[in-house]
Amino acid sequence: MRIVFMGTPDFSVSVLNALVNAGHEIAAVYSQPPRPAGRGKKDRPSPVHARADALGIEVRTPVSLKTAEAQAEFAALNADAAVVVAYGLILPQAILDAPASGCLNIHASLLPRWRGAAPIHRAIMAGDAQTGVCIMQMEAGLDTGPVLLREALDIGAEETTAQLHDRLSDMGARLIVDALGQLNDLTAEVQPEAGVTYAAKIDKAEARIDWSLPADQVDRQIRGLSPFPGAWFEYEGTRIKVLGSCVVEGAGVAGTVLTDTLNVACGEGAVALTRLQKAGKGAQDVDVFQRGVQIATGTELIQG
Repeated sequence: MRIVFMGTPDFSVSVLNALVNAGHEIAAVYSQPPRPAGRGKKDRPSPVHARADALGIEVRTPVSLKTAEAQAEFAALNADAAVVVAYGLILPQAILDAPASGCLNIHASLLPRWRGAAPIHRAIMAGDAQTGVCIMQMEAGLDTGPVLLREALDIGAEETTAQLHDRLSDMGARLIVDALGQLNDLTAEVQPEAGVTYAAKIDKAEARIDWSLPADQVDRQIRGLSPFPGAWFEYEGTRIKVLGSCVVEGAGVAGTVLTDTLNVACGEGAVALTRLQKAGKGAQDVDVFQRGVQIATGTELIQG
């Protein structure tokens, strides 16, 4: 098929690769404009933009698709379908209607649960046992369109957003190739009204750890916000991110370090901090981190 691909972050790259490997013609790639990044704050193309350049595919980076000119340029591509995954712009109706088979979205949740911007984070933070991927026929509402294909997977007990992200990205790449291969034979299922939840964009204010919460909730916060923005606490005036954890046995005043391996008491139970990152440094497993920082047993970490 002749495809327009619309995506921006790392999550979308495996999908672009899968479409190319499956033999589809990519008429153009749409991605968010380059943004300042790195120490020099120079404009850096998105991961999808960089990959499309490497593949020799035309890349377009409009700041909006609402203008008549942008819509005419899109329609002129005469695409059979558009594949959209974590693109970052709202698609006006004229864009949704332009491809012969419409616009297909890869969404990393089991719709109608976790419509919106941060479905992977929210699934872990809420303690969901499962999540998955839906291939959805796009319409004007926020992730409200009928679902063409879906597949579920179990969330690991110690899985982080980064780890789940990679598994779902691979699943989405496989499912969209399957969907395009049988597009005329698929039945679109309207999403039920029951069970709708919204995955609000992650606010950095959510990232400070409140040790007074139960251990399972603290653990889910840490894993759900890993690697970005990273749940954190302060120690001797320095912000320390926690990028990995698990629930362990233990009790004490909330925020008290119970062991040299950084088991920390919570409001109920305790969590083991397994991977940490000091400001300005790389992430380290707890044993390596402790050789440098040495947070002693009995230390009371500042409450959130």
